[in-house]
Amino acid sequence: MIDNYLLEELVTFAETKTLAKTAEKLMITQPTVTRGMQKLEDELGVKLFDRQPNKISLTKAGKLAAKKAQLVLDTNRQFVTDIRNYAYTQKVIKIASIAPGPQIVINDNKASLTANIDLNQKLFDINQVEPALLNHQYSLIITNREIQTDHIESRYLGQEQLYVNLDQFMYLANQQQVTFKELTGLSFVVLNEIGPWKQIIQDNIPNAKFLYQTEYDSMQELTKYTNFPFFTTNITNPSETYDTNDTVKISITNDAATMTFYAAYLKSQRNIVAPLAKKLVNVWPK
Repeated sequence: MIDNYLLEELVTFAETKTLAKTAEKLMITQPTVTRGMQKLEDELGVKLFDRQPNKISLTKAGKLAAKKAQLVLDTNRQFVTDIRNYAYTQKVIKIASIAPGPQIVINDNKASLTANIDLNQKLFDINQVEPALLNHQYSLIITNREIQTDHIESRYLGQEQLYVNLDQFMYLANQQQVTFKELTGLSFVVLNEIGPWKQIIQDNIPNAKFLYQTEYDSMQELTKYTNFPFFTTNITNPSETYDTNDTVKISITNDAATMTFYAAYLKSQRNIVAPLAKKLVNVWPK
């Protein structure tokens, strides 16, 4: 079997027409090119070059060999690309998230992400992101903090905007937007596992009461049969998730009501993980 580097030298010589330019383009020495050409002729048993005292050119057989060599090189490159792409689709990419919003985005778009994804449905501890990546526990972790270290990098994915859903007869329901302060003293029904959002609402709404629900079904029942306010985001669809016939969704204007998410991964796994992160950007709800 003829080595690719010999075919590469032949194709380059056919393009450049001289030994010197061939050596320069391939970043090797001219004697190396000369030896390679002789080796190629020996392996084929065919004269490919017409050698004159001050000139060397391709014979007719050499010109045909150069065209065929180009086809072989193109086929080999396509072979490598196809196998790498297939391996990418077969490799299991383990993903975790510190908040439920990104989990929803992934679950809703798995078909278009074209990757073999293993998504941890439990929320991940934000303080364990870097150790979990370095220990190869996960290939990608979605976090609300940008991470740039010697071994880890992160890519912007998108934002999640918090909304409050209020009973339509409440006075605040007539407004287009509210602040956390305007929600002072209200009682909210809230899912318990909401990641960093839990601390944000507790820190920013004075004197509020939060009726945390561990079960999704319980949360649905309460939103259906009571008038307690509850939270949704631009990622969650309240009309599909809860009974919203008697509620009004209102945006919260505080900076803390917008959370930015990043895909964090090892730099050594960039070729595998970065394409998936790019696709997540494209499907992220605007």
